[in-house]
Amino acid sequence: MGGHSPCASCKLLRRRCAKDCIFAPYFPSDDPHKFAIVHKVFGASNISKMLQELPVCQRADAVSSLVYEASARVRDPVYGCVGAISYLQNQVSQLQTQLAVAQAEIMCFQMQQDSAAMQLPRMMDVPDDDRSSSPFLLPNNLTHFLNLSPASSGNVTHDHSLKRESILGHDVVS
Repeated sequence: MGGHSPCASCKLLRRRCAKDCIFAPYFPSDDPHKFAIVHKVFGASNISKMLQELPVCQRADAVSSLVYEASARVRDPVYGCVGAISYLQNQVSQLQTQLAVAQAEIMCFQMQQDSAAMQLPRMMDVPDDDRSSSPFLLPNNLTHFLNLSPASSGNVTHDHSLKRESILGHDVVS
């Protein structure tokens, strides 16, 4: 032992910590909870076997995984980390569904705006003599409501007694 304190594993197991202790690099004495939780779930013998089977460069990552899995198992003894993963996958699925619905609503709104824009009269595109029979005008003979005819040469007369039609096809009296 010679001057260094035993690792968390050897402290918990009440044994002498050897210089070549497999637990010492990964379970320092200043963090006893880390080994205690892993020991409770997996057991010291199993942890030792797992670490010995791995190359030294992968052992730190393995210990991190063991600590995470043991903590999850303590919180949820039935499902452990699988419960947390399932919960997160479900949450991702719900958010993807919400995103798809929002994108569909945006697309529908854009299509409605495009449709409404296409229904507006395009007076600049129609020659003066074709304005009374233009297919670009709104339904129900908008030229009649605006009192446009070839003879009027594009001048609009305002007659406030005329009925105007709404976009939905209902008559609106002004």
